[in-house]
Amino acid sequence: MDYYALNKITIKNKYLVLLVQNLMDRLSGVSIFMKLDFRSGYWQGRIAIGHKHKMNFITRYDSYMFLVMLFGLTNALTTFCNLMNDMIYEFLDDFMVM
Repeated sequence: MDYYALNKITIKNKYLVLLVQNLMDRLSGVSIFMKLDFRSGYWQGRIAIGHKHKMNFITRYDSYMFLVMLFGLTNALTTFCNLMNDMIYEFLDDFMVM
């Protein structure tokens, strides 16, 4: 799918990506580490109800509509990072970093 036209008119969100060294400094003194893989969680972000019509595409066989975020969409990664930060907000910088 080519969402060039949709991405062109989308207002870009900004998400500050921290340096790995800064994240490690926040965790100084911690003795147990765990890594979570959020790859499958990316596909759980639903498209807002008023914007589902933008995700329509037509093939020669039928018409389809995506209900979740796609990798090619502008702001998809930013939206996902904000969603994850909202989920772990109460633990953020105590014993979790993202």
